[in-house]
Amino acid sequence: MTGIILRPIVTEKMSLLQDKQRKYAFEVDSKANKIQIEKAVSKKFNVTVENVHTVVVKGKKKMQLTRSGRFEGRTRTWKKAIVTLKEGDKIDYFENV
Repeated sequence: MTGIILRPIVTEKMSLLQDKQRKYAFEVDSKANKIQIEKAVSKKFNVTVENVHTVVVKGKKKMQLTRSGRFEGRTRTWKKAIVTLKEGDKIDYFENV
C-alpha cells in the first residue's frame, strides 16, 4: 500500500472540482490499478471512495538551444488518478502531512 500515492495535485481546476464535485487528484505509481488506488486513499485519508478515474500523462518533447549546440529530451510520463469521494467526506492535504 505504501508508495502508491506519490503526491496530491493542487491546481486551480482541481480546487474547483474539490468544492463542487468532491473530486481529488493524485500522482500515483504507474503500475497501480484502480482497486489499489482506492484502498490506498481510503486508508491514508480515512474517507470512502465512490469512483476512481486514471489517466496516463505522456511526457512532452523539450529542446534547448545553446551556444554549444542543441539539447533534446523528454519530460517523464506519469499516471494521474482522479478520485470521487462519498457525500460529506473531505480530504485536507495539509492536515495529514
